[in-house]
Amino acid sequence: MIPHDILHYEKNSLDVIFRPQSVAVIGATEKEGHVGRIVLWNLLHNDFGGAVFPVNPHHKTILGQPAYASVADLPQPVDLAVIVTPAPTVPDIIRECVDAEVQGAIVTSAGFKEMGAEGAALETAVLQEARRGRMRIIGPNSLGVMNPHLGLNATYATALARPGSVGFISQSGALCTAVLDWSFTQNVGFSAFVSIGSMMDADWGDLIYYLGDDSKTKSILLYMESLGNARSFLSAAREVALTKPIIVLKPGRTPAAAQAAASHTGALVGRDAVLAAAFRRTGVLRVNRIEGLFSMAELLAKQPRARGP
Repeated sequence: MIPHDILHYEKNSLDVIFRPQSVAVIGATEKEGHVGRIVLWNLLHNDFGGAVFPVNPHHKTILGQPAYASVADLPQPVDLAVIVTPAPTVPDIIRECVDAEVQGAIVTSAGFKEMGAEGAALETAVLQEARRGRMRIIGPNSLGVMNPHLGLNATYATALARPGSVGFISQSGALCTAVLDWSFTQNVGFSAFVSIGSMMDADWGDLIYYLGDDSKTKSILLYMESLGNARSFLSAAREVALTKPIIVLKPGRTPAAAQAAASHTGALVGRDAVLAAAFRRTGVLRVNRIEGLFSMAELLAKQPRARGP
């Protein structure tokens, strides 16, 4: 179990994730098809405009960019680290990042609490290091994060989403890629596109609050496999749903679906009837199909919200 003092602390803003001025890709490589190459390429070949630094002790240059042996060797401070190295290496990398005053990290690696006690211990070690610097983390087991309005594609997806008004958050990286492909055919644009992963740090509540305050986000879509911190979610959803529609696609209505979702994120899915009641109380709308998710988002974003008597 993760100690109470690690979970409860003063949190920094998620701006370091969504609006960084500089990014380091730790585990960047020249290898075709490797996550470290795809993430670096995506950052370099879109309209991000910030500084991008490959970090890999085995290369002098990667994709034409000077490579650095460690975060400590970077020529300037960075806001965000995208970590694509195996899970056992992540605690030490987070420690180096905190020492270098890096404020945010995206962890793509799997192999944490979804793998049992050994993975849970790794997660605790990562959080202990992160809390020293109040670092914010998306992941682990994350595809990454996009901010299309800034040209930021810190993911290993094949394309940057179109800019728009929909904030999308998913626990499934595979569903992220499917939704991204679908959005191009339907001309749907995004204010933020987030693969939240296993929610080691940033959870549903954090992201709902953040998108609730974001002027470019008019509606929020969630693909939820597990609830995580129920109090955080309920508080954020209840407040933000007053001004922006929140729509959720939630699998796990059958025991088999629940088990499949839990094995992916390493978290308990929760009884469906309890979650359904929670959605109703907070004003979150639930749909059963991906098409319904987008249809509702587009409709609600363009129509004035109904007022009670």
